[in-house]
Amino acid sequence: MTLEPLARPARLRPGARVAVVAPSGPVPADRLERGLDLLRGWDLDPVVAPHALERHPDLDHLAGTDEHRARDLQEAWCDPSVDAVLCARGGYGAHRMVDLLDWSAIRAAGPKVFVGYSDITVLHEAFALRAGFSTLHGPMVATDVFLKDTDTQEALRSTLFEPESVRILGLDAAVALVPGAARGVTYGGCASLLAADAGTPRARTSARGGLLVIEDTGEDPYRLDGILTRLLRIGALDSIAGVVCGSWEACGPAEGVRAVLADRLGGLGVPVVDELGFGHGPSALTVPLGVPAVLDAPADGGRCTLTVQVPALL
Repeated sequence: MTLEPLARPARLRPGARVAVVAPSGPVPADRLERGLDLLRGWDLDPVVAPHALERHPDLDHLAGTDEHRARDLQEAWCDPSVDAVLCARGGYGAHRMVDLLDWSAIRAAGPKVFVGYSDITVLHEAFALRAGFSTLHGPMVATDVFLKDTDTQEALRSTLFEPESVRILGLDAAVALVPGAARGVTYGGCASLLAADAGTPRARTSARGGLLVIEDTGEDPYRLDGILTRLLRIGALDSIAGVVCGSWEACGPAEGVRAVLADRLGGLGVPVVDELGFGHGPSALTVPLGVPAVLDAPADGGRCTLTVQVPALL
C-alpha cells in the first residue's frame, strides 16, 4: 500500500501554549531554561511537563520513569490548551515508553505540532502509524544545535509560524549520490532507531512510494552498513521512491560514510541525496514528516533540494 499524506496540525500563533516534554534522556536544567527563553522570545508560552527534569531512580540515562515520561506526553497531548508538544532532548528511552501511551486518546485529541529527532524517531513513527498525524523532524529545546545555531532556530521558527516560507529545503553542500527526481510522502528519522523499531509490534511493514528521510550520529561506517543492511534484508526499503540523507555526525570520514550509502542504497534504483542539512550536525533544518514532497537530485551537479508540496502546518 502506497504511503498517503498524514493529517497536519495547525500552525502556531503568537501566544500559543507549548508543552516541553522529555520522553528519553535526562535534561540539563540550565540548557532547558535557555531554550525556554528562546521560545519566549518568539512570543510563545512554554510550559515544562511535570516530570521533564526528573532522573530515573536507578537508570541515569533516563529522564524519569517510563510511566512518568509517558504520562507527561499523554497529558500534554490531550490538554486542549496546549497547541504544540516539543521535546527537550533525545538520548534513549522512547522505545521503553511508546507502548504505555493511549494512542486511541491521542488520536481522538487530534493533530498537534510535535517536534524532535534522534531517539524521538520512535515517536514520529508511532504518531504516523497509530494516530495518522504528521510531525516535524526538528531541533529540540535543550540541545546545543538549537541553543547556538541561528539558522537552526530560524528554520524551526519559520516552520512553526510561516510554514509556506520554508517549502524548499536543502544546503548548497548537498550531494546527489544517485541522480534523479522522485515524489512521495516523507517518513523516517534516525537510521539506527528505524532499524531498532523494525519487527516490533505495530512497526512499519511497508513504505511503498515513500521518501525515506534518514540521518544518524556516532555510527562508524561498518555499523551504518549493518543498520542499512538490516533495513534492506527485512524489506523495509522495498519500493520506496527516494532517499534523503541528512548529517552523519561523528560517523567517521565523509568519504567512508558515502561509500556505504552508495553501496547499500545505490541498488534500490531511486534518487539518493546526502547532506541535505538536517539531523545531529552543526545546523539542523526542520523537515516535515508525513507530507507529500519532491526530491530533486540533478545529474549535472546542480543544487539538490527537497520541496514539500504543501506547507508543513495548516
